Amino acid sequence: MNGVEVVGEGRGGRDAEAAATVGLEELRRRMADFARERDWEQFHSPRNLLLALVGEVGELSEIFQWKGEVPKGLPGWDEAEKVHLGEELADVLLYLVRLSDMCGVDLGSAALRKLEINARKYPASQCKGSSKKHTYYSSRCHVSGNSNGTNHLTSNEEHDNNTSSNNDNNGV
Repeated sequence: MNGVEVVGEGRGGRDAEAAATVGLEELRRRMADFARERDWEQFHSPRNLLLALVGEVGELSEIFQWKGEVPKGLPGWDEAEKVHLGEELADVLLYLVRLSDMCGVDLGSAALRKLEINARKYPASQCKGSSKKHTYYSSRCHVSGNSNGTNHLTSNEEHDNNTSSNNDNNGV
């Protein structure tokens, strides 16, 4: 689950047969090799990589800056624009992978953990079709930990009832 799909662009067009799944570990290894072969490890401090990443996100943003709302699939974009977008997205991904490596963070595992956290913050039963911030849902719900390390989502009313009865039982 920590792979990303890379679709080959071929010479001027999408080449579905060139599609390959590349894992984050493969990218991490290849970025490390790339830096080592050029003696660039000395420049790859977390700070420097973060600043380079921010610069690449800026370049990615410039592509969309004056386009207005862009629909899914990028209709109306020519192939050169799509290729450029792919290159900037790749730059962002590669710097992110390198930064996570230099910080000792397993990016795939961290991303999966974050998806689990977000699933608790944004319960589908309450937020489907809504773009409200998680604080809206957390003000209506409470996430409590169980002894087995899992979390349970309850309404604040249910939480308050459980807390007050627990407080009475515990003498708090």
